[in-house]
Formats: sequence, structure tokens, C-alpha cells
Amino acid sequence: MSAPETLPWRTAWRLARADLSWRLRGLRLLVACLFLGVAALAAIGTLTGSIERELASRGRTILGGDLGVEVWQRDLAGPELTALQALGRVSLGTRLQAMATAGEATVPVQLKAVDANWPLVGRLTLADGRRVGAPPPGQAWLAEGAAERLGLGPGGRLAIAGKPLTVGGIIADEPDRLGEGFAWGVPVIVRAEFPAAAGLTATGSQFRTRARIAFAAPYDPAEASDSLKRRFPAAGFTLRTRDNAAPGAERFIGRMGEFLVLVGLAALVIAGIGIGLGVASWLDQRRNAIATLKVLGATSADIARITLLQITVAAGVAIVAGLGAGVLVTPLLSAALSSLLPVSPGLVIDGKALAVAAIYGLLVALVFTAAPLARARQFPAMALMRARVSPLALPWRLAALPMALGLAAIAALALATSTQPTVTLGFLGGAAATLALLALLGQALRRLAARLPRPRGALPRTALANLHRPGSQVPALITALGFGLTAFVLLAAVQTSMSANIAARVPQRAPDFFVLDVPREDAADFRAAVAATAPGATVRMVPNLRGAILAYGPPGHLTRVADLPAVADQAWALRGERGLTYADAVPEGNTLTAGQWWPRRYAGPPLVSVDEKLAEAIGLKLGDRLAVSLLGVEREATVASFRRIDWDSMGFNYVLVFSPDMLADAPHNLAATIDLPLGADGLKHRPPGLLRALVRAFPAASVVETGPMLSDARALLDQISLAILAAAGVAVLAGIAVLIGAVAAARAARSYDTAVLRVLGASRAQVMAVLLGEYGLIALILAAIALPLGSAVAWGIVVKLFGFDWLPDWPRVVAVLGAGLALVLGFAMAATLPVLRARPAQVLREL
Repeated sequence: MSAPETLPWRTAWRLARADLSWRLRGLRLLVACLFLGVAALAAIGTLTGSIERELASRGRTILGGDLGVEVWQRDLAGPELTALQALGRVSLGTRLQAMATAGEATVPVQLKAVDANWPLVGRLTLADGRRVGAPPPGQAWLAEGAAERLGLGPGGRLAIAGKPLTVGGIIADEPDRLGEGFAWGVPVIVRAEFPAAAGLTATGSQFRTRARIAFAAPYDPAEASDSLKRRFPAAGFTLRTRDNAAPGAERFIGRMGEFLVLVGLAALVIAGIGIGLGVASWLDQRRNAIATLKVLGATSADIARITLLQITVAAGVAIVAGLGAGVLVTPLLSAALSSLLPVSPGLVIDGKALAVAAIYGLLVALVFTAAPLARARQFPAMALMRARVSPLALPWRLAALPMALGLAAIAALALATSTQPTVTLGFLGGAAATLALLALLGQALRRLAARLPRPRGALPRTALANLHRPGSQVPALITALGFGLTAFVLLAAVQTSMSANIAARVPQRAPDFFVLDVPREDAADFRAAVAATAPGATVRMVPNLRGAILAYGPPGHLTRVADLPAVADQAWALRGERGLTYADAVPEGNTLTAGQWWPRRYAGPPLVSVDEKLAEAIGLKLGDRLAVSLLGVEREATVASFRRIDWDSMGFNYVLVFSPDMLADAPHNLAATIDLPLGADGLKHRPPGLLRALVRAFPAASVVETGPMLSDARALLDQISLAILAAAGVAVLAGIAVLIGAVAAARAARSYDTAVLRVLGASRAQVMAVLLGEYGLIALILAAIALPLGSAVAWGIVVKLFGFDWLPDWPRVVAVLGAGLALVLGFAMAATLPVLRARPAQVLREL
């Protein structure tokens, strides 16, 4: 007997379309889950791509030219400036920290001195609408924050280092602001000659000379940069091109975008469980139709084709809607970030981001519909008709291969689109391990519920039985909701623990003031000025220089930093110039881990002590040589020891500490910290005249108060935590979708059970009590899993990764978990209300 012929695709489509409602009745959960995940991925990918394109297209404006050159504590030498001028038009300027005063107000500012050529690209826009360049002599452009803190407007008077200035205007848009990098003060723009006239660039002062070049010919920026490195190997240049105008912003955007994509992908995978449950529920509603088709001669392949076409249509609608929502929400996100990052206004269509989101959605839909689709295809007609009273059990091997292939494709796509494959692989592996652990726990709890002693009361006994009954969705609920709630506990514990560390630990250890550019010959006067205004204050002073690491390695075989193809994140100290100092003894807050410290008044060959993490990152060994650029001159020292640095002390922490004979002859100033004594109430109180007294006595010094810095750090931490918590919220929403899917998948069985209970005399209140008991037990199980699992991962992040104390705010963590559980319980009860409304007679007639 020949095998029955398979229906052609056209006939299968006619049958699928006839049975498919335009409202996608029965497949709405699939649509909702896919819509949620695809929209999140589309919005994240579009926003990240938009910012990256803006950074690339506006790189010349952000940098202020085609090529940027920066050196510390000196002006550019004649040959260096000549080489830059040969490339094109040059704009020279200076950047430094300074103190601005107006009346009784004193604030730290970032002084930006520019010449008549600035800006080479774009124009500065003032609040009154004027488009200008460098301010006239004797005037300054003030950032809005500087004007507010000084209480000034246009025409107001201020002084920097005792030299008066007039406010010429308030800055509305500074073209190269993003390319300036981090600064402790608010921006103030002055003429190029102002810092020298005010004594701010005296020998040894901490200032940066910055040059921007607009090419006169179509040079390759990278080749021009390499040429300068080769021509001036000891200059210590920090070079940036228009293609890398804001490297810090690019790294941040890339990592945060990748993190959010991974969170969105995890949420989409969680939603996939809901998709599987929703499709299973839909197929359960269609089991009589499927059985009838099989009785009429339809083959399993025919059933698969018809069902696959219907699912594909629903998935296509969800994916298209999700892509549209992602595109539409991007302008809202762009508007919220426009003050921080360069974003494209209006609608942005990123083909690559939308394609990746669509492929993710399609793969997830196919992976998680494989099992219910195989079930409908595999079982004979009579088994399908008995499925309500005898649930079908599908051997996992029938769905394992398509699911494994789909998950492998998802992982491959994630790795192919990742800039950090190792991190992505670790994230996917960790998420998979967590999901597998939760799935095993769900199965174990189901079996445990079957073996527990039965309660005496009928209602508790029925609620417990529902946890392990045939067709129970407890494993799926534990897997999906447990993952989302674990993420909430994790984030709440990390955020509260970090906040507690900042609140309780850092202020106690951090100095109250940092002071830069204290002249060495005025050290005693500085201590006296502090003691006169703040008796009992502790002053610590260290030599402060700047230099760039040029080379490192065994003697005679040094590796030049300029020759490295890329610098790893762990070797960040190789990028640009860093703080340098010298000391007779191991600095406070440092612990010697290898080697020996030089004796006091050491006068032998120059030695250096290196941070152990940097040494590990670049493979340094004791006895190796290290070359640095100091004021444009290359000097070498032998590595004598390695140190562990307590970075969170916020004191003086230098990656490189040299023996005094290496740096003492170079012109430099001192940096100081001031620790105020505790008052009678156990708190520190800033003497009202301290800041002003220091500014008057040392006008060229820059004083930074740590209190506002810590407040800004807390605010930034809270913003980041809120953003990550919101991202994790997508995972919880996906978990709730799974919950709704589980309720929908079991609705037929629940309707039957409820009808039987009602016929036997149970009231609606008693039935509600059974459901509440069941979901209450699930909520308790979820709490018992999410709290320890999330706390354990959070402990590893806080203690092992960040090195902080474990100080979570348990009431807040439990409150976050409780809110999530209340949300879960509320949705579960709301979703079961239709079951209670069903009439017993009608339900029994439909069996």
C-alpha cells in the first residue's frame, strides 16, 4: 500500500487561512510575547546604532578637527608644532582645573583656553542665539552650571586665579564638548593667553596643551597619527583621530548597548516559554479539528504544514509590530539622552538592528513551538481526542533536535553581532545554567509535591494536588518567573549594597578636599593656612607629575606601546598620560605583594613600583624595564616591586611610584588632601572660610571638595541602577507573559475541575480559595528560590568582582521581591476569573 500524498503548500495555506481568525484568536499570547521581546531588541539596537553612527559621522565636530594632539605640563616644542602645521590648520589651547570666584561664591571649573582659530569645525552657540568662536580678551563664555553656581549672568564679573573676567555669554551648545572628556569642574572658556597671564601654567603646574588639526589635504588620520608617533617617540603624545573622537563614550555605549541586548535576548527567551505554553493551549483548543483532519486522511506532515503556516503568520504579525514599536519609541529615548550623548533626532531606521531583532524573534518562535507542534503531529487521532482527560506525553527526543538547532542559531547570532564574544558567551552560558537549574528545581518541586503528606482539608489537598497533577505548569512557571524574580533580587541587593558602601565606607575614608598645584616651596605655608582655618585637620602632600608609559619589558627587548595593535581594558594605564609620583616609603593604602622597596635616601639606578593588576595585564616581571615620557623626555627605570592598591580609599593612588632620584629633578608641584576633624556631634563640618582662604593664598591651586563628587556618584549610581532595573523589568514582564500562558494552557483542564467541584457543591469562594492556595504555594516556592539564588550571585558581584563589603538593605530587597510576587499573584488570579465565570453544565457538555 502506497503512502498517502502530502498536501501541496497552496492547499495547506488555504486550509490554514480558513481556520485562522484575523484577530489571531488563540495565538494572542504568542503575538504578545514576541511583540514584547522584538520591540525591546529593536529599540535597543536602533538607539545604539544611532549613537554609534552619530559618533562616527560627527567625529570631526566632536574632536574639533581631523587629528588631536595632547601633552601634559608643557607647551608643544617648535619642531612638534611645525610638524602639525605641515598637516593643515592648527588650533592651540590649554585645559586645566582652576577656581572661579564671584562675591562669596567659589567653585572649581574646567578652564578651556582657546585661540582665534577655535573651533576649527562648527561654531559655539550662546544662550542668546549668537554663534561665536573664542571670546574677546577679558571675557569668558560660561557653561550654564558655572553661571548658576556663581550667581552670574551676561555682564557679570568673576575672577580666576585673581585675574578678573567679564561674562560675555552663557554657553548653549559647545561643538566639541563630548570630546573634552571627564573634568571635575564646570566649563569656562577663555582666550588662549589667559592661563599664562594668570600664572596657571607656571613650571610644574598640571595643565594640558591641546592641539587640533584640520587637514589641508585628504590625509588618512591613522597614518598621520602613526607618522607623529614615529617622528617624536619620546614626546608622550596622546593622539586621537576623527574616527575615534570620544573613545570613552564609544566604549560605554558599546558595552551598555551589548548588555541591554543580552538582557532583551534573555527576556525574549523567557517569553519563549510563554510562547510554547500559548501555542500548546491553542493546539489543545484545536485538537478536535486536528483529529478530524487526521481521520479524513491528513498526514502528520500536512498537520505540520498547516499549523506551521498559521504560527508563521502570527509570528510575522508580532515581529512586524514589534519592529514598528521599537522604531517609534527610539525618538523618546533619544530625547531623554540628547543632553548626554549624540543621538539622531526623529525617527531612525537601522536596517541591521531591525534585521537582527526580527531574526531573534523568528528563531525564538520556532524553537519554542517545536515541542507542541511535534506533539500535534506525532499522536494519532484518538489520542488527541482523549487529550483532555489523558494528557499527551511527548518524548523529548522528538523536539530536542529542532530546539537544539534553534538555540545554537540564537547563540551563534549573539556571538556574531557581539563586540566582546567572551563576555557574550559567558552571559549566555550563565543564563543557560540558571535556566537549567531553575528547570531542574521546578521538576524536583513537582515530584516533591506528589510525595508530601496530603493535608486534611479538601481545599488545601486540592491546591497541593494541582502542583503535581498531569499537565501541571509548575516547572515552566518556576523556570521563567524564577529567572525574572532572581534578576530583581540580584539588582536590588547589588544596588543597595553599593549605596551602603558609598554612604558608610567611602566618606569615612575619603579626604574632604583634594588640592592640585601647590608649589613645593609653599608646602609649609599651605599647612599653616589649613591649620589657621581648620585646626586639627590632617594634611597629606605628595609630588604630582604626569607622564605616559612608552615601553616595557625585559632589558634590551622592550615592547613599545605605540607598536601595540590595541590596548586591553585591563591595561588602561597604557592609554595616554597618567599621574606619576615618587616616595621614600610604601604609600598609604598600598600593600607590597612582590619585590622590595628601596631604602630611604636611595641614590642608585632609578627604580619603580607598579600596580600588580597592570603588571599582570602586560606581563611585567621583577627586573623588567619601564620607560616613561616626562615633559617630552624618555626616562627608564627598573621594576623593583609590585603593589596592591586600595582604589576605593579615594586617596592618592598612583599606578607607578618611582624612587626619588628618577623624578625629583623634574619641575613639578604638590598635590594635597585635607581631612577635617570630627566635631562634638561626630560629624565633619567644613569651616566657612577654608575654601576662600586657600583660593586667596594659593590662587593658582585648584581645590576640589569631595562631598559634591560623592553626591554626583550616588546620583549616577542610582540612575544606572534604575536603568538596569528597568531593563530587568522586561524579563519580569516576559515572566508574567509566561504566567498568563500557563493559565491559558491549563484553562480547559481548570474549567473541567472547577465544573466538577461546583457540581459537587463547592462555592465560587471555595474554588477561589483553591486557586489562591495553589498560586500562593507557587509564590512561596518562587520566593524560596529567587531570594537565595539572587543574593548569592549579588554577593559574588559585590564582594568578588567589585571588592566591596556585603551590605545589602534586606528590607528593601525583600520589598522588591514582595512587589514582584504580588504582581505575579495578581495577574494569576485575574487570568483565572473567566474559569470561575464558566457555567458547569456548559463546560461538561463541551467535553
